[in-house]
Amino acid sequence: MAEYLKRSKPQSERAEDDAKVQSIVEGILKDIETQGDTAVRELSAKFDKYSPESFRLNETDIQEAIAKVAPRDIEDIRFAQEQIRHFAELQKASLHDVEVETLPGVILGHRNIPVESVGCYIPGGKFPMVASAHMSVLTAKVAGVKRVVAAAPPYQGAPHPAIVAAMHFAGADEIYALGGVQAVGAMALGTETIAPVDMLVGPGNAFVAEAKRQLFGRVGIDLFAGPTETLVIADHTVDGELCATDLLGQAEHGYNSPCVLITNSLELAKETISEVERLLEVLPTAETARTSWEEYGEVIVCREYEEMLQVANGLAFEHVQVMTERDDWFLKNMSNYGALFLGPRTHVANGDKVIGTNHTLPTKRAGRYTGGLWVGKFIKTHTYQKVLTAEAATMVGEYCSRLCMLEGFAGHAEQANIRVRRYGGKVVPYATAAQ
Repeated sequence: MAEYLKRSKPQSERAEDDAKVQSIVEGILKDIETQGDTAVRELSAKFDKYSPESFRLNETDIQEAIAKVAPRDIEDIRFAQEQIRHFAELQKASLHDVEVETLPGVILGHRNIPVESVGCYIPGGKFPMVASAHMSVLTAKVAGVKRVVAAAPPYQGAPHPAIVAAMHFAGADEIYALGGVQAVGAMALGTETIAPVDMLVGPGNAFVAEAKRQLFGRVGIDLFAGPTETLVIADHTVDGELCATDLLGQAEHGYNSPCVLITNSLELAKETISEVERLLEVLPTAETARTSWEEYGEVIVCREYEEMLQVANGLAFEHVQVMTERDDWFLKNMSNYGALFLGPRTHVANGDKVIGTNHTLPTKRAGRYTGGLWVGKFIKTHTYQKVLTAEAATMVGEYCSRLCMLEGFAGHAEQANIRVRRYGGKVVPYATAAQ
């Protein structure tokens, strides 16, 4: 039985927080839908203290922003985008259209078609999340999306130069200095000056995540993403300092970012707790990280690797750092997670910023049924069929007619029957439907 050396705040308290966010977001989206640009401008002024003549950046605005970015930063952004583009292109190459003759004269197939327009949200109010531009805008462009809209909140009263540069280099067709619920709401619902998109992607705070949840159905979304989650699975092969560093490295994202250690070493568990406290005394973002650790941090001691695996799959966390003598075993057997980071030489920040995989990942146990954002999320797979011969139309039609009548659908059956009559076969009488 797993032992908890440290537990997080009760689930009931988390549910109360979620309910408050839900109510606020519902009201904001209603204002955007009914008042359009007026609501967006009022919300931006209220939350970001920002109300420019136009939220959309023109080419001059973009080039002026890029000119403010240091050459080394430009070089780093381009390097990261090269890695992400390369891996996205490899992923796209794995997707193939299909066409096959399944029966004589019967052709079935599918086509992979990019979504036509996508809105990409890049967080930037507290920390300028430059990397999110690569992950969303660039990946959408590799997928073949024709219109990619990118929005990021103003930073210290103006568009953040590095985010603007990243969005532009990634291929954004429209760039807006607009943040929070007003950004995703405007992109999804449309306003007088912003045409609506077909899909929303990108991470964000609890309010942005809730807005995406409420907008799902009106538009597609990449996934339901909440606060950043980090799970470290470790054994005696690593030390507490490394585990503590990897836990706090993600806890700084926000005040409600869960960070959990699973280990089969009681000694490592205690050492990690001690190291966390030590690092919190020197970490510049300790104020945020400490709250995440105190309210959402957990340390779980298991008896053996199988129990560690069971607990980890049950949590289904976003980021899973594995540092054990059985890393490949966890890779083979883990089934619920956002992304795996295997071995002490890698870490979550690699995936967040530069290594090439996408950092928009499922949270709140969504890893049980979906993976993270990737080029395939922007591509719809549509099927088609062709019947080429009279013999095929008759043979399949007879089966179809009988199965329709079995369910009582006479109109469905007649779609098959008219073909059977025209191409020479036996029709099931309507009376059969009542039997």
